[in-house]
Amino acid sequence: MDGLPALGGLPTADDGAQTALVPSQGMPAALSQAAAAADRAASSALFAEYRRQLAARTRSAHDQDLARCALYLADVGVAVGALAAEPAAWAGFTWGLVEGFKRWMLREGYALATLNRTLATIKSYTRLAAQAGALSAEQAALIAAVKGYGRKQGRNLDADRATTRRSAKKPQAVRLSLAHARAIKEQPGDTPQGRRDALLICLLLDHGLRVGELAALTVGSVDLAAGTLTFYREKVDLTQTHLLSAATLRAALAYLQHDRAGAAAEEALLLGSRRGGELHGTLGVRSIQARVQLLGVSIGLKQLSPHDLRHWWASAAIAGGTDLLALQEAGGWASLAMPRRYVERAKIANERVKLQM
Repeated sequence: MDGLPALGGLPTADDGAQTALVPSQGMPAALSQAAAAADRAASSALFAEYRRQLAARTRSAHDQDLARCALYLADVGVAVGALAAEPAAWAGFTWGLVEGFKRWMLREGYALATLNRTLATIKSYTRLAAQAGALSAEQAALIAAVKGYGRKQGRNLDADRATTRRSAKKPQAVRLSLAHARAIKEQPGDTPQGRRDALLICLLLDHGLRVGELAALTVGSVDLAAGTLTFYREKVDLTQTHLLSAATLRAALAYLQHDRAGAAAEEALLLGSRRGGELHGTLGVRSIQARVQLLGVSIGLKQLSPHDLRHWWASAAIAGGTDLLALQEAGGWASLAMPRRYVERAKIANERVKLQM
């Protein structure tokens, strides 16, 4: 026996220094227990890790969608756990339940864009729940197959619904003409509030900033000597530099020299204002929205929003001959899909039609 080789080429206990390599009979059970513990830990952390990678606005939108789902479940007499944090809260979900939720949202008058976004959120979390072992892969696949509504389907459905949206958000953007754009730029007066408004409007109309990007600007974002604006686009995780338009540079010079002289580079660029026009505090997203709406009313446009001014910027860029790739880069879009929409809107449908007269 002493002269026989180890079975299967494995070392035996008699091999001295290599004794530690001998597989123990208890090792498979220990490995199984360790794997099970690792799976439990990974499952409990799965949702938290997923949500940590989301932008703050996306997390907030998900919370609204999940709260809407919990409201539906309460409406049908079902109580659930924390849908945003606990895989086990999704254990009883089926494709039929999600289909019922979709129809409930239709009956409750939610906008189709909200309905479609909510469905996408539900699919994301059920996929994670399946990965965590709380939901069967079969049900997760069936839920993933539940479809939302396209634009044409949406128009047909909305025609038969008494209520088609449950928020104050307007269904369509306000369209500005060149005359509107000029008028809203010209109306702010030579006061602290007026100089701030002039810069605010120029940054929206001439540079297409999103409202969150505008609110996040600091004094150091503007380089007057170089005539540039450097800012962060959270939506696409990108820092950009824009060459300031002549109007924006004039507005920035006036505002920074008169109203922000001596301000530190890290301080907020746009200050808030009181009813009397005195600058005070900082200008947040909601305050910018309210200010743009008020300035819009002054030129005859109701419900004007900062995003309407971004729409105008993109449309004006296309009308001026800007190519798609340049517009995508300057506008901070992740793909060409949105710039293409502006191209389609700008087309004259019959410009290539030749009539024999």
